[in-house]
Amino acid sequence: MELTPFFFGLYKLVKYGVYPLTWVVGCAGLTAILAWLPATPARQRQLRLAATITCLLLLLVATPIIANPLVSLLEGWPPTQPAPSESPLQAIVVLGGGIADKGTLRPSIELSPESRLRTLCGAELYRQGVAPTVLITGGDASLFGSGPTEAAAMKEWAIRLGVPEASILIDDRARTTYENALGTKRLLGEEAAILLVTSAGHLLRATALFEKQGFHVTPSACGFHARDRASEAWEHLTIFDFLPTSWALQRTTEVVGEAAGIVVYWLAGKV
Repeated sequence: MELTPFFFGLYKLVKYGVYPLTWVVGCAGLTAILAWLPATPARQRQLRLAATITCLLLLLVATPIIANPLVSLLEGWPPTQPAPSESPLQAIVVLGGGIADKGTLRPSIELSPESRLRTLCGAELYRQGVAPTVLITGGDASLFGSGPTEAAAMKEWAIRLGVPEASILIDDRARTTYENALGTKRLLGEEAAILLVTSAGHLLRATALFEKQGFHVTPSACGFHARDRASEAWEHLTIFDFLPTSWALQRTTEVVGEAAGIVVYWLAGKV
């Protein structure tokens, strides 16, 4: 079942509740409220506790020494499996990863780095003869009004990368990973053998969703953020791994978002 516009917007809004920055802002807001209330000994203790929790939470979610192992755990799930010889791959399925519409400053539609890299990986696999068809799935994820579709822009990029237009199928209706799987089923039918291409951190959830729809999935990771597996992440520590950074916060956010997505889809019976 595809999401209605209302529930799609609600889905996007609820996601902010699991983002680490939301937790930090919430703790900081509580600290500010306590600071403005009339001072009492009990309230002073509450204020000190809230301030301490805010600082510790920020360090936990924005420090590379925490973010790197978390990303390694997520991306360390086996990214590839050999395709069974008795089930030749029907298609290379490439999932959309975002798109930016043109505006008064941006002169043209631009694919996100994730969408460009996933398309590149799919095109390279096609040139290797992995499968005769490239299916690109990704629609318009605009909450208000309408915008460009990921699949159409990614198709143009795939053609520029050398994939024949006749070998490309697109699903331009999907806005979530679950809808990617449904759209792929509409185009390929049930129990198709596919090579699934998406970012390494997204592959675990995507594979589970596609397998739930009956596909025989060979996962193919594209775009790793982690350098080493979690068991080896501690071998290259430097002083900079203990300093908070914006990119570490972004990585932690991605991991938490993926973990929450897996839990939500599991509770809904989608994986």
